[in-house]
Amino acid sequence: MFAEERREKILALLNEEKRVMAKDLAEKFQVSIDSIRRDFSIMEEQGLLKKTHGGAIPSVKVRHAPPLPEKRYSEGTPQGNAIAKLAVSYIRENDTVFIGSGSLSYVLLKHLPDQIPLTIVTNSMRVADVLKERQGVETYLIGGRVKPSGNITDVLANEFIRQFKFDICFVTGGGISEEGIFVATPEVGAFGRAVSAASRRRIGIATHHTLGNEGFAKAGRIEDLDLLVTDEDADPETIQRIQALGIKVIVAQVEGK
Repeated sequence: MFAEERREKILALLNEEKRVMAKDLAEKFQVSIDSIRRDFSIMEEQGLLKKTHGGAIPSVKVRHAPPLPEKRYSEGTPQGNAIAKLAVSYIRENDTVFIGSGSLSYVLLKHLPDQIPLTIVTNSMRVADVLKERQGVETYLIGGRVKPSGNITDVLANEFIRQFKFDICFVTGGGISEEGIFVATPEVGAFGRAVSAASRRRIGIATHHTLGNEGFAKAGRIEDLDLLVTDEDADPETIQRIQALGIKVIVAQVEGK
Protein backbone atom coordinates (compact mmCIF):
# COMPACT_ATOMS: atom_id res chain seq x y z
CA MET A 1 0.00 0.00 0.00
CA PHE A 2 1.31 3.43 -0.94
CA ALA A 3 1.59 6.07 1.79
CA GLU A 4 -1.05 8.19 0.05
CA GLU A 5 -3.52 5.29 0.10
CA ARG A 6 -2.80 4.70 3.78
CA ARG A 7 -3.50 8.35 4.57
CA GLU A 8 -6.82 8.17 2.72
CA LYS A 9 -7.80 5.18 4.85
CA ILE A 10 -6.64 6.96 8.02
CA LEU A 11 -8.82 9.95 7.11
CA ALA A 12 -11.81 7.67 6.46
CA LEU A 13 -11.34 5.99 9.85
CA LEU A 14 -10.97 9.36 11.54
CA ASN A 15 -14.20 10.67 10.01
CA GLU A 16 -15.99 7.54 11.20
CA GLU A 17 -14.52 7.08 14.66
CA LYS A 18 -13.59 10.73 15.50
CA ARG A 19 -10.31 9.62 17.09
CA VAL A 20 -7.49 7.29 16.02
CA MET A 21 -4.41 6.04 17.87
CA ALA A 22 -0.98 5.68 16.26
CA LYS A 23 -0.36 2.28 17.86
CA ASP A 24 -3.63 0.83 16.52
CA LEU A 25 -2.99 2.18 13.03
CA ALA A 26 0.55 0.81 12.98
CA GLU A 27 -0.81 -2.65 13.75
CA LYS A 28 -3.66 -2.31 11.26
CA PHE A 29 -1.44 -1.23 8.36
CA GLN A 30 1.61 -3.29 9.40
CA VAL A 31 3.96 -0.30 9.48
CA SER A 32 6.04 1.35 12.19
CA ILE A 33 4.57 3.88 14.62
CA ASP A 34 7.07 6.39 13.23
CA SER A 35 5.50 5.95 9.78
CA ILE A 36 2.07 6.70 11.22
CA ARG A 37 3.43 9.72 13.05
CA ARG A 38 4.87 11.01 9.77
CA ASP A 39 1.45 10.49 8.19
CA PHE A 40 -0.12 12.51 11.01
CA SER A 41 2.41 15.33 10.55
CA ILE A 42 1.80 15.54 6.81
CA MET A 43 -1.97 15.38 7.23
CA GLU A 44 -1.89 18.04 9.95
CA GLU A 45 0.06 20.36 7.63
CA GLN A 46 -2.67 19.77 5.03
CA GLY A 47 -5.36 20.67 7.58
CA LEU A 48 -6.87 17.17 7.53
CA LEU A 49 -6.45 16.34 11.21
CA LYS A 50 -5.03 17.52 14.52
CA LYS A 51 -2.35 15.49 16.28
CA THR A 52 -2.90 14.58 19.93
CA HIS A 53 -0.90 12.60 22.46
CA GLY A 54 -0.52 9.20 20.83
CA GLY A 55 -3.10 9.78 18.13
CA ALA A 56 -5.17 12.26 16.15
CA ILE A 57 -8.60 13.87 16.06
CA PRO A 58 -10.49 15.58 13.21
CA SER A 59 -9.31 19.02 12.18
CA VAL A 60 -11.37 21.85 13.67
CA LYS A 61 -12.60 24.59 11.35
CA VAL A 62 -11.35 28.08 12.10
CA ARG A 63 -14.90 29.34 12.31
CA HIS A 64 -17.89 27.29 13.36
CA ALA A 65 -21.35 28.03 14.67
CA PRO A 66 -21.85 28.05 18.45
CA PRO A 67 -23.89 25.16 19.85
CA LEU A 68 -27.67 25.45 19.95
CA PRO A 69 -29.12 26.74 23.26
CA GLU A 70 -30.38 23.29 24.27
CA LYS A 71 -26.82 21.99 24.02
CA ARG A 72 -25.06 25.10 25.33
CA TYR A 73 -27.21 25.33 28.45
CA SER A 74 -27.17 21.75 29.66
CA GLU A 75 -26.04 19.74 32.65
CA GLY A 76 -22.59 19.42 31.08
CA THR A 77 -20.29 16.47 30.53
CA PRO A 78 -18.51 14.67 33.40
CA GLN A 79 -15.30 16.45 32.35
CA GLY A 80 -17.05 19.83 32.24
CA ASN A 81 -18.49 19.33 35.70
CA ALA A 82 -15.11 18.29 37.10
CA ILE A 83 -13.56 21.47 35.66
CA ALA A 84 -16.39 23.66 36.95
CA LYS A 85 -16.25 22.19 40.46
CA LEU A 86 -12.51 22.80 40.68
CA ALA A 87 -12.67 26.27 39.12
CA VAL A 88 -15.28 27.66 41.54
CA SER A 89 -13.18 26.50 44.51
CA TYR A 90 -11.12 29.66 43.93
CA ILE A 91 -14.10 31.90 44.73
CA ARG A 92 -14.02 33.50 48.17
CA GLU A 93 -16.63 35.21 50.34
CA ASN A 94 -17.76 38.62 49.02
CA ASP A 95 -15.97 38.16 45.69
CA THR A 96 -17.26 39.95 42.62
CA VAL A 97 -17.22 37.46 39.77
CA PHE A 98 -17.87 37.66 36.04
CA ILE A 99 -19.50 34.59 34.47
CA GLY A 100 -20.07 34.69 30.72
CA SER A 101 -22.35 32.95 28.27
CA GLY A 102 -20.39 29.85 27.24
CA SER A 103 -21.65 26.33 27.81
CA LEU A 104 -18.91 25.61 30.35
CA SER A 105 -19.64 28.91 32.10
CA TYR A 106 -23.24 27.75 32.55
CA VAL A 107 -22.04 24.55 34.26
CA LEU A 108 -20.24 26.71 36.84
CA LEU A 109 -23.58 27.84 38.27
CA LYS A 110 -24.58 24.59 39.93
CA HIS A 111 -21.18 24.32 41.62
CA LEU A 112 -21.06 27.83 43.09
CA PRO A 113 -20.30 27.78 46.82
CA ASP A 114 -23.37 27.91 49.05
CA GLN A 115 -23.98 30.16 52.03
CA ILE A 116 -21.43 32.85 51.16
CA PRO A 117 -22.31 36.29 49.78
CA LEU A 118 -21.26 36.91 46.17
CA THR A 119 -21.77 39.50 43.47
CA ILE A 120 -22.02 38.03 39.99
CA VAL A 121 -22.01 40.03 36.76
CA THR A 122 -23.02 38.36 33.50
CA ASN A 123 -23.85 39.15 29.89
CA SER A 124 -26.16 36.12 29.61
CA MET A 125 -29.90 36.37 30.23
CA ARG A 126 -29.95 32.62 30.87
CA VAL A 127 -27.27 32.88 33.56
CA ALA A 128 -29.02 35.85 35.17
CA ASP A 129 -32.33 33.97 35.18
CA VAL A 130 -30.76 31.03 37.04
CA LEU A 131 -29.11 33.31 39.61
CA LYS A 132 -31.83 35.92 40.20
CA GLU A 133 -33.46 34.07 43.10
CA ARG A 134 -30.36 32.48 44.55
CA GLN A 135 -29.95 33.49 48.17
CA GLY A 136 -26.77 35.40 48.96
CA VAL A 137 -26.01 36.25 45.31
CA GLU A 138 -26.44 39.75 43.93
CA THR A 139 -26.74 39.49 40.17
CA TYR A 140 -26.02 42.22 37.61
CA LEU A 141 -26.90 41.85 33.91
CA ILE A 142 -24.82 43.81 31.41
CA GLY A 143 -26.89 46.09 29.16
CA GLY A 144 -26.90 46.22 25.37
CA ARG A 145 -28.50 44.60 22.34
CA VAL A 146 -29.89 41.17 23.17
CA LYS A 147 -29.00 38.54 20.58
CA PRO A 148 -31.34 35.62 19.80
CA SER A 149 -29.16 33.47 22.08
CA GLY A 150 -29.98 35.79 24.99
CA ASN A 151 -26.39 37.03 25.17
CA ILE A 152 -25.20 40.64 25.09
CA THR A 153 -21.82 41.46 23.55
CA ASP A 154 -22.23 44.62 21.48
CA VAL A 155 -20.50 48.02 21.74
CA LEU A 156 -22.85 49.12 24.54
CA ALA A 157 -21.99 46.00 26.54
CA ASN A 158 -18.30 46.67 25.94
CA GLU A 159 -18.62 50.17 27.38
CA PHE A 160 -20.84 48.96 30.21
CA ILE A 161 -18.28 46.41 31.38
CA ARG A 162 -15.69 49.14 31.83
CA GLN A 163 -17.70 50.46 34.77
CA PHE A 164 -16.85 47.37 36.84
CA LYS A 165 -13.88 45.69 38.50
CA PHE A 166 -13.93 41.95 39.17
CA ASP A 167 -12.06 39.78 41.64
CA ILE A 168 -12.32 36.84 39.23
CA CYS A 169 -13.50 36.24 35.70
CA PHE A 170 -13.84 32.81 34.15
CA VAL A 171 -12.50 32.70 30.61
CA THR A 172 -13.62 30.18 28.02
CA GLY A 173 -14.10 29.99 24.27
CA GLY A 174 -14.28 27.78 21.23
CA GLY A 175 -10.55 27.22 21.49
CA ILE A 176 -7.73 27.84 23.95
CA SER A 177 -4.14 27.12 22.96
CA GLU A 178 -0.64 28.54 23.28
CA GLU A 179 -1.69 30.87 20.43
CA GLY A 180 -4.43 32.51 22.49
CA ILE A 181 -8.09 32.42 23.47
CA PHE A 182 -10.48 32.17 20.53
CA VAL A 183 -14.19 32.89 20.09
CA ALA A 184 -16.70 32.94 17.23
CA THR A 185 -16.83 36.65 16.32
CA PRO A 186 -14.70 39.81 16.65
CA GLU A 187 -17.51 41.39 18.68
CA VAL A 188 -17.34 38.63 21.29
CA GLY A 189 -13.54 38.85 21.21
CA ALA A 190 -13.59 42.57 21.99
CA PHE A 191 -16.04 41.99 24.83
CA GLY A 192 -13.84 39.23 26.25
CA ARG A 193 -10.79 41.51 26.23
CA ALA A 194 -12.75 44.20 28.10
CA VAL A 195 -13.79 41.68 30.77
CA SER A 196 -10.20 40.46 31.12
CA ALA A 197 -8.91 44.02 31.53
CA ALA A 198 -11.43 44.64 34.32
CA SER A 199 -10.46 41.51 36.27
CA ARG A 200 -7.85 41.05 38.97
CA ARG A 201 -7.66 37.31 38.36
CA ARG A 202 -8.45 35.42 35.16
CA ILE A 203 -9.18 31.69 35.33
CA GLY A 204 -9.36 29.83 32.03
CA ILE A 205 -11.67 26.83 31.78
CA ALA A 206 -11.43 24.42 28.85
CA THR A 207 -12.36 20.79 28.28
CA HIS A 208 -10.08 18.53 26.26
CA HIS A 209 -12.40 19.14 23.29
CA THR A 210 -11.39 22.81 23.06
CA LEU A 211 -7.89 22.80 24.56
CA GLY A 212 -5.33 23.14 21.79
CA ASN A 213 -7.87 24.43 19.26
CA GLU A 214 -7.75 27.81 17.60
CA GLY A 215 -10.51 29.85 16.04
CA PHE A 216 -11.64 32.84 14.03
CA ALA A 217 -11.49 35.74 16.51
CA LYS A 218 -8.95 36.24 19.26
CA ALA A 219 -10.29 37.25 22.67
CA GLY A 220 -6.91 37.49 24.39
CA ARG A 221 -3.49 35.99 24.93
CA ILE A 222 -2.97 32.76 26.82
CA GLU A 223 -0.44 34.73 28.90
CA ASP A 224 -3.33 36.86 30.19
CA LEU A 225 -4.56 33.89 32.24
CA ASP A 226 -3.46 33.46 35.83
CA LEU A 227 -4.60 29.84 35.84
CA LEU A 228 -6.04 27.30 33.40
CA VAL A 229 -8.26 24.40 34.47
CA THR A 230 -8.79 21.47 32.10
CA ASP A 231 -9.65 17.78 32.41
CA GLU A 232 -7.61 14.59 32.54
CA ASP A 233 -8.35 13.73 28.90
CA ALA A 234 -6.53 16.84 27.66
CA ASP A 235 -3.53 16.31 25.40
CA PRO A 236 -0.36 16.31 27.56
CA GLU A 237 1.72 17.91 24.81
CA THR A 238 -0.71 20.82 24.54
CA ILE A 239 -0.59 21.28 28.31
CA GLN A 240 3.22 21.29 28.22
CA ARG A 241 3.30 23.98 25.51
CA ILE A 242 0.99 26.18 27.58
CA GLN A 243 2.98 25.57 30.76
CA ALA A 244 6.16 26.54 28.89
CA LEU A 245 4.66 30.05 28.59
CA GLY A 246 4.47 30.31 32.37
CA ILE A 247 0.79 29.44 32.75
CA LYS A 248 -0.22 27.29 35.71
CA VAL A 249 -2.39 24.40 34.46
CA ILE A 250 -4.49 22.30 36.83
CA VAL A 251 -6.06 19.05 35.66
CA ALA A 252 -9.46 18.18 37.12
CA GLN A 253 -10.12 14.50 37.81
CA VAL A 254 -13.53 13.08 36.87
CA GLU A 255 -15.18 11.50 39.89
CA GLY A 256 -15.60 7.74 39.66
CA LYS A 257 -13.43 7.41 36.57
